[in-house]
Amino acid sequence: MAKATPSQSPSEPKSPETDEKTSILTWFFVAALVYLLLIGVGVIGSGFKWASGGSEGAERIFAFATNPVVGVILGTLATALVQSSSTVTSVIVGLVAGGVPVSIAVPMIMGANMGTTITNTIVSMGSIRDRSSFGKAFKAATVHDFFNLYTILIFLPIEAIFHPLAKLAESMTSFFIGDYNASMKGFNVMGMMTKPLVSKVQTGFEMIPEPFGATLMILCGIFMILVSVFQLGKLLRKVMTGPAKKLVEAAIGRGPVAGIMSGAVITILVQSSSTTTSLVVPLAAAGILTTRQIFRFTLGANIGTCVTAVLAATSVSGEGASVAMQIALVHLLYNFFGVILFMLVPFLHDLPLKSADWLGAKTEKSRSWAFGYIGAVFFLLPAAVLGVQMATGNSKSEVSSTSLMEPNEKPAETEFSNTPLPAIDAP
Repeated sequence: MAKATPSQSPSEPKSPETDEKTSILTWFFVAALVYLLLIGVGVIGSGFKWASGGSEGAERIFAFATNPVVGVILGTLATALVQSSSTVTSVIVGLVAGGVPVSIAVPMIMGANMGTTITNTIVSMGSIRDRSSFGKAFKAATVHDFFNLYTILIFLPIEAIFHPLAKLAESMTSFFIGDYNASMKGFNVMGMMTKPLVSKVQTGFEMIPEPFGATLMILCGIFMILVSVFQLGKLLRKVMTGPAKKLVEAAIGRGPVAGIMSGAVITILVQSSSTTTSLVVPLAAAGILTTRQIFRFTLGANIGTCVTAVLAATSVSGEGASVAMQIALVHLLYNFFGVILFMLVPFLHDLPLKSADWLGAKTEKSRSWAFGYIGAVFFLLPAAVLGVQMATGNSKSEVSSTSLMEPNEKPAETEFSNTPLPAIDAP
C-alpha cells in the first residue's frame, strides 16, 4: 500500500502557541468592538442632542411641566431626545433655582431615570437578525425600563402627597456642602477614551446642512452599534468559556449582593450608567448572563450613577450649591429606596422580570413589538402630552433657568464628557 503524501495526511492539531495567539487576537477584536460600541453610543447621544437643541431644548420641554405627572412624562421625553441625563439634570437644577417648585422637579428626575434607558434598548437592536438572541437582549434591556416604570408608579403618588424625598434630601444637604470638592471629573477615563473621536465624527457631520447632519449622525451611531453588537455576539460565544465565563459569573452572577455591588462600582468608575448597562446587553444576547443577573447589575448601576452625581454636586459653589445638592440627593434617595424595596419584596422583585420576559417573547415572534415599544414609550406618549400642553397653553415660560456652573465651565456634550454637571447621569 502506497504511503500517504503529506497533502493527504490528516491535519495536525494546533500547537498551544497557535491557540494562545488566536485567543489573544480574538480578545483584541472583542476589545475593539466594545470600543466601537461605546463610540456608537456617544455618536447617537451627540446626534440626538444636536437635533433636539441640547439643554435649551430640554428647558423648552420642561416649560410645560405644570404638575407631577406631566413632569415625569416630559422628563422621559427630554432625556430620550437629548440622550444625556447629565444635561437634563443640570437643566432641572437651573429651573429649581429659577423658581420651579421642587415638587415638580422631583418627578422630572424620575422621568429622566426612565428616558435614559433608551440607550441600552437601542443597543439590543444589534441582535435583531437572530430571533432567539434578540429576545434575550431585549429582555435584558427592558427589565431596566420596567423597574423604572414600576418605581415611578409606587413613589410618584407618595412624593406628590407627602414629599418625603424632597424633605429628606433638604435635611441632608447641609452635611454634604462645604469647602471641599469630591467631584470625580479628573478620573473620567471613559470620557477621555471616547469624546475625542465622537467630537471628530460630529465635526464631519456638521459640514452637512441642517437638519440632515444630525439625522445622519444618529443613523451613523445606530449603524456602529448594530455592527459592533452583531459581531460581539459571535465572538463572545467563543471566548466566554472556562475561566472567562467563571470570572463574569463571579463578578455579576454570583448573587444579588454581588450583582448590585458590581453594577454600582463599575458605574462609579466609568461615570456613565448608559455605558455599563449597554455593555452587558451583548452578554445576555450570547446567553452568558440571564435577565435576572443583569437586572441586579442594573439596579447597582442605578445607585452608582447617583453617587457620582452627589460627588459632582460638591463642586458647585455659590447660591446654587444647596439646590444642586438637594436634587442630587433626591435622585440618590429615590434610586436607593427603589432598589431596597424591589429586592426585599419578592412580588416586586419578580414584576420587572416577568414584564421583560413577556415583552421579550413578543419581540421574538414579531420584531415590530420592539419598534412599537421604543416609539410609544419614549416618544409618542410623551410627545402627545407635550402637544396637549402646548395646545392648551399650559406653559411656565416665565421661569428662567439659572446657570449653576462656574463661569469658565461648559456643559458636557455627551454622557462621556470629562466635565461633569451639577448632577451627573441618571441611570
